[in-house]
Amino acid sequence: MTSPLSRSRSRQAPSHIAVRVAHAALGGLMAVGWLVLPLVTEDGGAPLTAARNAQGTDGVVAQETAVADGPDGTATGDLVLPLVAVGTAAALGAYGYARRKQRARTRTTPGGHPAGLTSVPELDRQIRSLLVDTDDCVRTSAEELDCARTQFGDAAVEPYTGALAGARSELAAAFGLRQLLDETGRGAEDRGTLEEIRSHCGDAGRRLDAEAAGFDQLRGLEHDTATAPRLAETRFRAVAARTPAMETTLGELRKRYGRSASAPVTGHREHTKERLVFATIRLNLARQCADRGKGGKAAAFLRAAEGALGQAALLIDGVDRLARELGSAERRLPAALDALEDDLAEARGPRADGAVGGLPVRVAHAEALLTDVRREITAGPYDPLDALRRVAEAGVVLAEACAVPGERFRALRDDALLPARAAVGAAADFVATNRGAVGCAARTRLAAAEQLLTAGAFALAEVRRADALAREARDLAERDVRTHGNPAGGYEGAGVGGAVLGGVLLPGAAGPACFGGPRTRGRRAVRPD
Repeated sequence: MTSPLSRSRSRQAPSHIAVRVAHAALGGLMAVGWLVLPLVTEDGGAPLTAARNAQGTDGVVAQETAVADGPDGTATGDLVLPLVAVGTAAALGAYGYARRKQRARTRTTPGGHPAGLTSVPELDRQIRSLLVDTDDCVRTSAEELDCARTQFGDAAVEPYTGALAGARSELAAAFGLRQLLDETGRGAEDRGTLEEIRSHCGDAGRRLDAEAAGFDQLRGLEHDTATAPRLAETRFRAVAARTPAMETTLGELRKRYGRSASAPVTGHREHTKERLVFATIRLNLARQCADRGKGGKAAAFLRAAEGALGQAALLIDGVDRLARELGSAERRLPAALDALEDDLAEARGPRADGAVGGLPVRVAHAEALLTDVRREITAGPYDPLDALRRVAEAGVVLAEACAVPGERFRALRDDALLPARAAVGAAADFVATNRGAVGCAARTRLAAAEQLLTAGAFALAEVRRADALAREARDLAERDVRTHGNPAGGYEGAGVGGAVLGGVLLPGAAGPACFGGPRTRGRRAVRPD
């Protein structure tokens, strides 16, 4: 693949050709001057021009006459040499000017990149920001598309579903390249790959931008004062009705399991209530604006309420999902422990064919881990997902050291799959509801983890890799949010800071994020009266 830098050099080729043409013209001018000069001089004297013989009506033949002197007495031929010298000097000056311009275009700065061309570190920073913006566009578009699907059905939203699928494919390719750069450490060196990421993000944004107008026409929020608001209010009541059950579930998780078990849903209760308060205010404002005939503002407030309701539902779903995952891990753990016991008994016996070195160390490690897990279970509340993850890891260590049948690896994969999916789900929820502060690295790791678990027939190594990437994504995202600080600072209105943090409102609280790409997602910005 030709690098963009090579292509830029190719575009500079015409300027090199122009310089060569000027050079050739200069040489030709000098040659003509030297060829003509002998013809217009006589023995180095004054230039002469023979007049044509002219015969008058009386038959008198006119004699050859010398060329008339100029007004100052100087022969016109005497000016030839000065004119040639001046022309030569002018041509040389033009040639030097062209050369200086060419050098200026290709001169490198102290950073080592051509003047006018973005440095690779700066390009890397721009690409990180572009990935975040494109990911936000895709997430918001998916959320509003769900609202339209609920109201109009699958057939009506099919064109927009296709556009979203195409944008997601482009974004996945961009994140894949970004992950590759991060893994190889070439993020601030590989201009070609960075430009390729830019291209994928640009295509994703254009797909969504192209459908934004049609999508608005389908929804018709500016003129719909009945159906869409009624659906939003119905959804509000359904989500609000689930909050007491969520609080009960959270209390049970904290009592039944260790502190780390419920850590992925820490803050869900508070964030859910904050989103519901924000949605209540926005729904009321939407009704008031509709009654006053301000359809544009009513649509903006309604869209903001929809976004907040979607995140509130996501937070509640996250609590319910975690409760199911912890229960599944708790039920699966005894069988996993028994299988690990069998692996240890086999490893303590005569070394099987194919065993690798360091087996005693691996056996000792697995024994210690098994003892710790059993102690945790006996002592009281513990984290079943983390325990199952560690048991599966110990089983993998032993299986890799001994000749074991393929069924054992499949069982270990199933043991590791439950914690991996839980980690991916928790990271995805956190990024979605805090995306106003989450940066590129966390999103890139999450995209890589999700890709590994959606590949179909995934192997044990892919499951373990997805688990590690998802946990890294969650750690990075939490660090970003801590760095971001208090989301409510600088914003007026109940729940506005949380809505900005969650990406429901665009930065600056100018308006709701909508279906579309970078050019159109902020089209419903609310302006003061």
